[in-house]
Amino acid sequence: MSDGSAPPGESRKVARAIDALRRGWPAALADETGAIRVLAIETATAESLAAFDGSALADIMIGAGRAETLKLANQLEAARPGAPVRVRREAWHDLSAATAIADPAFDLKEPLKGPFRALAVQYPEASAAALKLARLAGLLPAVFVTAGEAADAVTAADIEAYDDPAGLTIAARAKLPVATAEKAEIVAFRHQADAAEHIALLIGSPSGTPPLVRLHSECLTGDVLASLKCDCGPQLQGALAAMAEEGWGILLYLRQEGRGIGLVNKLRAYALQDQGFDTVDANTRLGFAIDERDFRVAARMLELLGQSGVRLLTNNPEKVAGLEAAGITVTERVPHKHGENPHNAHYLSTKRDRTGHQL
Repeated sequence: MSDGSAPPGESRKVARAIDALRRGWPAALADETGAIRVLAIETATAESLAAFDGSALADIMIGAGRAETLKLANQLEAARPGAPVRVRREAWHDLSAATAIADPAFDLKEPLKGPFRALAVQYPEASAAALKLARLAGLLPAVFVTAGEAADAVTAADIEAYDDPAGLTIAARAKLPVATAEKAEIVAFRHQADAAEHIALLIGSPSGTPPLVRLHSECLTGDVLASLKCDCGPQLQGALAAMAEEGWGILLYLRQEGRGIGLVNKLRAYALQDQGFDTVDANTRLGFAIDERDFRVAARMLELLGQSGVRLLTNNPEKVAGLEAAGITVTERVPHKHGENPHNAHYLSTKRDRTGHQL
């Protein structure tokens, strides 16, 4: 893991670009071959799109996972759902039509107006960076795109440095007795680039052995609303109970809702699941990877807490691999099975059969 994050200038530039996309403003991206301007489809208005178009219609750029539905990407491309695919914008592709192209949740409500024509992706590195910027903004990876200027444009390297977990630091800590363990301490972490906050809950006291650790991704629907569509709430409570019984453990509560795609996009994936798609296909049809989470964040948190070795409470081998790749030794994988019910049976079987969970 690096010992620093993006220099202040680059950090501010990326933050401004993310904020622009969220507010429905254009952002510029560049690579060694040229530059583009983009406008997020999700936050655009008819007025901002007209201004962005100027004298000619801006094209549409979506991820390959979504483009496969439009018959614009082959299987190899679709295996990288976030890879950029540029779609020629026709005269009838107003904002409403573009939104239908971008969001597969509308497929059953609004028939797509084709045929669609894929264009060669100019400036591929900048184009891929544009879709990543939209994902960092919590938006669908779908933008209007036109030629741009390289001055003050964001690059892929800028985004990578901005997203470096090395920018995470401890912001505050305090005692926090909880129902499962009266002896507990809460530690808040904040990333200097985007002020993203993650939480650790330390249960009990260090025993000289690797702590029992659970990486728990935020799940509003499961943790707070007791959703039966997933097993997140019971897994959270089960982890806290296991740590209390052991006398020494750390819960890392990661602000990576919906496997890193954010709450709104998770609900879009739920809508696709209502149409018959499983978790994997729902995410990729939206243009996201199967799992967008960054487990380097968890490794950085453990590093700041002085823990280099852990016993990991998980059924997911990817969490083990992610921590070890970031320098944390996993001395043991401890199985963690909670919360099965008739409503999440298909979800759990998908995790087992398609994402390698060892249930």
